[in-house]
Amino acid sequence: MKIVLLKDLKGKGKKGDIIEVNNGYANNFLIPNGYAKAGTATNLNEAKQAQASNAYKAEQERLAAVDLGKKLKDTKAVCKIKCGNGGKTFGSVTNKEVSESLSAMGLDVDKKKIDITTIKATGIYTAKVKLHPTVIVNLQIEVIPE
Repeated sequence: MKIVLLKDLKGKGKKGDIIEVNNGYANNFLIPNGYAKAGTATNLNEAKQAQASNAYKAEQERLAAVDLGKKLKDTKAVCKIKCGNGGKTFGSVTNKEVSESLSAMGLDVDKKKIDITTIKATGIYTAKVKLHPTVIVNLQIEVIPE
């Protein structure tokens, strides 16, 4: 019997998947407990359309990440840090500060997507920005004294 899953089922499939299971399993457990709905023509068609819609949205997100990645490749984020005598810095540059620097330039990048090592000195550094699972860009960060 074909069914459309309404929730993720370990070992069977994810929400929205169309799977084949035994009649008794579907009629006695999955459908009454709200894990699935019967595989009628209407339900199957809705599930296929939802899968196509999700695939389209995922592709649009990937394309937006590629465009943002192209802009980030040519960009250098400038962060200011307080320095004392002899160039000794107070604190470090965090991914939040890099994100704020990018948003000041009109590029909206979430701080959670920026992966930097601890920056405790002035100079030029490279950080990885993971915009999408398939799009990872290197970003140059210039740290200058305030």
